[in-house]
Amino acid sequence: MPIIAIVNQKGGVGKTTVALGLAATAWSRGLDSLVIDLDPQGNATTGLGVWDPPFSVDQALAEERPGSIPALRVASGWPEDGGRPPSVVPATPALAMRESQLLTDPIGANDRLAVALTGIEHDLVIIDCPPSLGLLTVNGLFAADRALVVTEPGAWASDGVGQILRTVERIASRKPAPLTIAGVAVNRLGRTRDARYWDEQLRRDYPDIVLPPIHLRAAIPEASAASLPIHALGTRPGAAEAAAEFDQLFDLVLSSSDPVPISTPEVAHDL
Repeated sequence: MPIIAIVNQKGGVGKTTVALGLAATAWSRGLDSLVIDLDPQGNATTGLGVWDPPFSVDQALAEERPGSIPALRVASGWPEDGGRPPSVVPATPALAMRESQLLTDPIGANDRLAVALTGIEHDLVIIDCPPSLGLLTVNGLFAADRALVVTEPGAWASDGVGQILRTVERIASRKPAPLTIAGVAVNRLGRTRDARYWDEQLRRDYPDIVLPPIHLRAAIPEASAASLPIHALGTRPGAAEAAAEFDQLFDLVLSSSDPVPISTPEVAHDL
């Protein structure tokens, strides 16, 4: 059962967009997937059509509770017609306080989510991590077997990727089960010269792990706003192309079970 943590310490790069895109591919293929929302903003939760959930992932992190995740799953609001709706362990704003509370448990703070996932059975688990390198993200990485870094083709993107790769490497050296890099997903690649420049910079700095990009298309945020998988937008312009890009990303991420060398070049980039 692959467990993928979607990560970057920078906000606004589209981690949730990519998490929902991968979930949409799983939906379209009839796979039994689970999305765990670790971001207190809860955008993955609402993007899956879940509003005012009765419980959240915060309850799994409040104390060490082996196998607690199954009881915290709720059905997503995605349609059953055309695919298999994922389950979701929702986030609520209460999760924002959890990080500081985890600091009071120096021994068990890192792996409470991993412990809570004991015994879970799905074809795929996707963990949408918050935009930070704090203990919520650390819990997501400790629970995962592969990390997908999401970035935008913008200024200093390569340096941000280097920072999160070093964090993944440190966590991988400390957890008992393997944690590998699934790749770097370049999200919202537009047609501007600036976007092309930074995309090329990322590919020069990390040639072995930068994956084919997800292009900037209006259909993608429209799907999230409508709480629908991108594959369900039918003839909406750009929807089929976006779905095909997420399908390609899904296949590459799920095939990335072998360790990938982590190289974080110390380079200075001119604006």
